[in-house]
Amino acid sequence: MNQAFLDRVRIVLVNTTHPGNIGGAARAMKNMGMSQLYLVDPYRYPHDEATRRASNADDVLEGAVVVKTVQEAIEGCDLVIGTSARERRIPWPLKDPRACVAEAASPRHQRNIAILFGREHSGLTNEELAMCQLHLHIPTNPDYSSLNLAAAVQVVAYECRMLAQQETVEVSEASGWDMPLADAGDVERMHEHMAKTLAEINFIDPANPKQALTRLRRMFSRIRLDEMEVSILRGMLNRIDKAVARNKAD
Repeated sequence: MNQAFLDRVRIVLVNTTHPGNIGGAARAMKNMGMSQLYLVDPYRYPHDEATRRASNADDVLEGAVVVKTVQEAIEGCDLVIGTSARERRIPWPLKDPRACVAEAASPRHQRNIAILFGREHSGLTNEELAMCQLHLHIPTNPDYSSLNLAAAVQVVAYECRMLAQQETVEVSEASGWDMPLADAGDVERMHEHMAKTLAEINFIDPANPKQALTRLRRMFSRIRLDEMEVSILRGMLNRIDKAVARNKAD
């Protein structure tokens, strides 16, 4: 059993409305030997209903980390997977739970892996999904596709455990890369810096950037930036910022 892999998987619940779903998710996680639960701005937590639904997974609830933003929840991760029930206007890599978990188990991923689950009625926003390198879709009956939040967590947690039980994991072509993948938090700060710089040089209209920033995000998600690449890009942006400042001064 590869318990180390399970310990690196971070289940992130975003703006959960019903505390019972938090408890149900904690129970699903403990069933599969997982413990990292992050809660992004839950509506009601702590709550007795969460404890009741957890059904003796109190340790997972007690260890839950409550944060205000998704960006805080993905700090320390080098892969972020967002659950999505539908195709987006700009297509993104979309895989089923088994394929996503197989990607997460690649030796190239040395940090934590965050799997985001959105709001019960509306899921993750486009902005939140843009922070993810992969989109996970659970194939369901098209005539009745509604899936309870805790049930969705159970499906993904099961796939994580099944993979952790394998003695060997197929090594991806990129596993021998010379630098670690960048921290998701550092990547988000790079995107924020890039958006600010592109607006400063009038490449985009900050009030109406259209699809430029989203497509740039998708490109960098496909590349999977490493630590050195993020550092180089931030250095380039800093030089551009300084050149713009000098031009304004002149």
